[in-house]
Amino acid sequence: MMPLKKPERSRLTPVSKSKGSRKREGDASHGVTKGRGAADIWFRSDAKRWYILLGLSVIISILLFPSVLTPPKQYKLGDVADRDIKALRDFLVENEELTEKNRQEAVRTVSSVYDFDPTGTNTGAKIKEAFESGRVHLAKSLELSYAYDSGSLASEKALADHLETTNALKTRFFEILDISFDQDLVDIFMKNGFSSKAESAVAAMTTELFRIGVVGSKKMLVNQGIKGIVLHDIHDGKETTVTELDRFYDLKTAGEFIDSRSEVLTRGIEPKKLRQAILELTSRLVKPNLTFNNRETALRKETARESVKPFYFKVKKGEMLIREGERISPEHLVKLSEQYKLLKQKEMLGRVPAMAILITCLLAAIYIVGLLSNRSSGPEVKDLLFQGTTLLLIFLMVIAFNFVAFEIARGFTFFSPKALLFAVPLASGAMLISIFHGAGVAASFSLIISVLACMVVEGRMEFFIYFFVGSLVAASGVKRYRERGVLIKAGLKVSVSNTILALSIEGLYGSFFTLEVLVAFCSALLGGVLVGVVATGILPLIEMAFGYTTDIKLLELANLDQPLLRELMVQAPGTYHHSVIVSNMVEASARAVHANPLLAKVAAYYHDIGKTKKPLYFIENQGGRANKHEKLAPSMSSLILISHVKDGVELARQYRLGKEIIDIIRQHHGTSLITYFYEKAKEQGEKKGGKCLLVEEADFRYPGPKPQTKEAGLVMLADGVEAASKTLVDPTPARIQGMVQRVVNKIFLDGQLDECELTLKDLHEIAKSFNMTLGGIFHHRIEYPESTPRIVAAREREPSIETAESASKKGKNGDTASVPPGPPRVEKKGDQGEVREGLKRLGLS
Repeated sequence: MMPLKKPERSRLTPVSKSKGSRKREGDASHGVTKGRGAADIWFRSDAKRWYILLGLSVIISILLFPSVLTPPKQYKLGDVADRDIKALRDFLVENEELTEKNRQEAVRTVSSVYDFDPTGTNTGAKIKEAFESGRVHLAKSLELSYAYDSGSLASEKALADHLETTNALKTRFFEILDISFDQDLVDIFMKNGFSSKAESAVAAMTTELFRIGVVGSKKMLVNQGIKGIVLHDIHDGKETTVTELDRFYDLKTAGEFIDSRSEVLTRGIEPKKLRQAILELTSRLVKPNLTFNNRETALRKETARESVKPFYFKVKKGEMLIREGERISPEHLVKLSEQYKLLKQKEMLGRVPAMAILITCLLAAIYIVGLLSNRSSGPEVKDLLFQGTTLLLIFLMVIAFNFVAFEIARGFTFFSPKALLFAVPLASGAMLISIFHGAGVAASFSLIISVLACMVVEGRMEFFIYFFVGSLVAASGVKRYRERGVLIKAGLKVSVSNTILALSIEGLYGSFFTLEVLVAFCSALLGGVLVGVVATGILPLIEMAFGYTTDIKLLELANLDQPLLRELMVQAPGTYHHSVIVSNMVEASARAVHANPLLAKVAAYYHDIGKTKKPLYFIENQGGRANKHEKLAPSMSSLILISHVKDGVELARQYRLGKEIIDIIRQHHGTSLITYFYEKAKEQGEKKGGKCLLVEEADFRYPGPKPQTKEAGLVMLADGVEAASKTLVDPTPARIQGMVQRVVNKIFLDGQLDECELTLKDLHEIAKSFNMTLGGIFHHRIEYPESTPRIVAAREREPSIETAESASKKGKNGDTASVPPGPPRVEKKGDQGEVREGLKRLGLS
């Protein structure tokens, strides 16, 4: 009897509620759903993938700048070092003593600057003006005197004004010349009418002195030595370097010059007092016109000091800065301070985010393009986590090798750390990625790890090519990974590639005929071997940690002595036979559609292991017994059939068959309809009075999901075709072909293959393969004719004694075909009947 389906309470709406209350409830539930949706965004698979990429970028950035987490210890002068300190990278240390020495030398070479006034502050013009004003005044005095003598002077007041003007002239004379007042001197010039000859003589001597240059003290020039001085003309700005410093006059030598030139310049000038007045006035007019410019000289010395670049000596990476137990000296402090500048945490805190952004952009670009997965849906979180973990481990290994290489090379002089870096087994990461995710993903991984490793080895482009090519060779070498030895063989291929590249790199640096080439060759050879060894050792750990299933694991599961298959053979022999046939079918068809034949075959072995829980509820295991479903409702029968998928998944997890096989077990029925029991339920519903509308098709469908891969689709098709083949009465090739066509079309039209990558062309190839396989299974044999039993007389079969003896001898020699039969068997009555009865009972229970 088909149970009626009760209506769900959640679908019942109370009549008493108003529209407003229902609307408020709807808004509230919508708000809760919206809040949950916003929270779920941060925990979706896409978000987790980005978390992995960002976290990986930050970790790698910190590893590139480890001083961010471990600030260096600060030492003071006289402290004792508690550990060896080495240079973490190449850097320059300023030689302050040599730098200061060179700066002082540069300052000493700077010539002093003197401001030169060749006109003596326009002394010639002043002399002319002073004497001219004197002559003008004298001319007026003559006019006034003439008027006084002739009696035409208007008043005494005019004479008094003239006397005041004369006194003003005397004062004005000295003001123009910018010298102190001297009554006697001006009186002499006035008595002689401010003679133009006297004016010319004074102007000539002062002009000549100022043209050569007059300095306040020649002692200032003595310190200038050979470098000389710079004369800066204050009028036109021209500068002249003068090294002959003896040519300049000071006030004393200027007086001597005046005395020596007086006879020539005052010749013809009378009286004597006037000549003396000329010499006196000239001496008083002579002032230093060559003055030291202290400010300009200081500026030029500072410029020369700053123009001297600091002198540095280079500290190489790995060089010992100070050893444990040594006392800190000033030289040590200089080196340590320079290293601390490079390791300043504030600066590093800026570098780490910058590097993290660069690495994130690299990873994000490759991830967005889809190069980190061989599927269109993108990598799963587990896959990305595995790739990130592998990337991080290989990166740490490169850092460790780089450190060890520098430590070893420091004790030798005939090779550099570069020669040992060829032994880094970096390609093992690409090899592992290729095994689990394919060569395409491994190529993207190779690009990323090669870039990061290149940063560790100081950004050498030749090492990027070395690492990248080696990784590609390793990834290509494990495309067909069916035995453990493939890893070692791929490692040897990497060795060959590494040695060629290593020799090329050494030749690039011009050190081809040195011991370093031999070390590089051995390192490259060893590096390839280490690639295979490291991958071999890590591979089982990855299989267990991430639940991956490799071809080696599949080969182990394909062993028919596996406990789960033995149990299937004993508990459900019909299912076991069905699984074996399905495995043969999918293995042959997988090659035609470029799927994984081994995965499809092994998954077919285990796809129905859930039937071991209730084997007698499946027709292939009933063996002529009563069908248990005849006493069950169709709905219960469908639940039992559906449960074998769930039971199979549980058994697969229990025996750790791997995610790929578990997925195929879950998907091999998709969401297909259990047609027999669905139709049976509908018939029972019609008999109950037309209540068949309560029979929902969804209750008779498998929960799914639909097949997601080619292998899962193949198992679904082969499972359905093999089951349908049992219904063929006379399995001729034409009937097999028609049956295969019907089953494949039915599954296709039901939409079960919508989510896998099988195309119509693939379905055509699959059908052809199924036809060939089933044709071989259901082939016809010719009927062999039964031979008529013949009774041979005892006397005809009795051999002669001689014949028997000779035959016995031949038999001992190995000719068994000539051995005669033994003595005639005496048949008793009823023997033949007993034999036939025994044959009938054989195998029956």
